[in-house]
Amino acid sequence: MNILITGGTGVVGRNLVAKLTEKQHQVRILTRSKTEEENEFYWNIIEKEIDEKAFENLDCIIHLAGANISERWTEEYKKEMLSSRIDSANLLYKYCVKKNIHLKSFLSASGINYYGTFTSDQILTEESGILQHDFLAKLCEDWEAAADQFSTIADRVVCLRTAVVLAKSGGAFPMLKKTVDLNIASAVGSGKQWMNWIHIDDLVNLYVAAVENVEITGKYNAVADEIPTNKDFMKKLAKVSRKFFLPFNVPAFVMKSVFGEMSSIILEGTRADNKKIKSLGFDFKYAHLKDAFDDLI
Repeated sequence: MNILITGGTGVVGRNLVAKLTEKQHQVRILTRSKTEEENEFYWNIIEKEIDEKAFENLDCIIHLAGANISERWTEEYKKEMLSSRIDSANLLYKYCVKKNIHLKSFLSASGINYYGTFTSDQILTEESGILQHDFLAKLCEDWEAAADQFSTIADRVVCLRTAVVLAKSGGAFPMLKKTVDLNIASAVGSGKQWMNWIHIDDLVNLYVAAVENVEITGKYNAVADEIPTNKDFMKKLAKVSRKFFLPFNVPAFVMKSVFGEMSSIILEGTRADNKKIKSLGFDFKYAHLKDAFDDLI
């Protein structure tokens, strides 16, 4: 299958490109740098430009591009977070229509903060809807709406509402591991906020399944089975690393002063259910936190 990927050089993208190539798919990558690589094609969101060769005999698009949400959220950076996801999807759609492309599938990343960024014991399913209208909820809503427009030119549209991705290189895990290695691991804020997470291998396998399994369509929570509190997460990470866990929490006001509004994704957290994707036969290799930590450490 001919597959075009945005965000192909990020931590998820790199691993996904390798996996799809291993499975004999023909993978093309959109890049913001002009290159002579055979499978890389230039695009510029601001200039609304994409190398049209990227769309030849195209079967599937996987849209992973998006500015990192872990940066401090200035008003200017919020605009970049939106544009990098939504304007880029709109540009892809425009070119597909222009080239009269009909896709077998359009797959898009989304975020588990779709439901809102707050702390609750409620188990959230894909049907729960937005429960707290905040910046990330709006971002994810618009992100998914941009993906849904492809339903007019694709057999399937899939959005994966992704939790914190645990990977050896890139993402949040290396930073958390460094904290633990310095013997300063502790809970943050109340420590009672839930931490949805997914191992990089499971997320990559989930995208591959979404490419190959025509029964997978719509919205899915991309989260592992076990959802710990922030305190339990850090405790287990310290234990597997054979390091100390400090019995006092980092105060919320400290996180807010350092990270501003972005601290909400650290200080708050809900519990999302993954039964919908498992009902279609997908098995998580790393369903439990200790198994993921054992692998990563």
